[in-house]
Amino acid sequence: MILVHASGQLPMSVNPSDKGLLTPENCTVIFVDHQPQMFFGVASIDRQVLLNNLLVLAKAAKIFGVPVVLTAVQSKEFKGDLLPELLELFPGETPIERSTMNSWDNADFVTAVKKTGRRNLVIAALWTEVCLAMPALQALTDGYFVYAVEDASGGMSLVAHHAALRRMEQAGAVSVTALQVLLEFQRDWAHNEHYDQVIRAVKAHCNVFGPDWENVGTEVSKTPPY
Repeated sequence: MILVHASGQLPMSVNPSDKGLLTPENCTVIFVDHQPQMFFGVASIDRQVLLNNLLVLAKAAKIFGVPVVLTAVQSKEFKGDLLPELLELFPGETPIERSTMNSWDNADFVTAVKKTGRRNLVIAALWTEVCLAMPALQALTDGYFVYAVEDASGGMSLVAHHAALRRMEQAGAVSVTALQVLLEFQRDWAHNEHYDQVIRAVKAHCNVFGPDWENVGTEVSKTPPY
């Protein structure tokens, strides 16, 4: 089965069993400018909530072995390195340094994305209206499929954040959340390989499970995979 992007460019092979879902085998996760000074400029979401969501997304990639691309803008000059919590999860990855606001204008960044061999790009960035929107829009025109991680990205205002999301969606991008990506990778609680790590990530950064979850989750995880 071959799916052709609306632009008519760069066909992408699709596993029929995915049926439009993200899997650890069909995407890469991109982190753009999650730097302290960029965090200080975020006004569209509580910064602690943003950090928790960012770590959910990062741990999703780490747990399931999804290739990642890290990039920072002018870290030595004025923005600072990427957050240490993010760097600790990917010690083998060197963030790509840029001067451009638009990552897609940086040849090293585009080369790194192409090197992953994935056509589905799951992108989180600071700020939404600049460092997420611009590369997302250009990646779409180059035939990639873009999934903008809404709650692991932040804008300088709520209006700016939402306007950028609308613009990307109108161009063909899909908005997702960090937890959605993690659980889409897991897909079935009876898949035991990553079960404990997924649960630890959710418990550490999300407030979604009640007090009885441990018993329920343990029983479900014993069920043989479909």
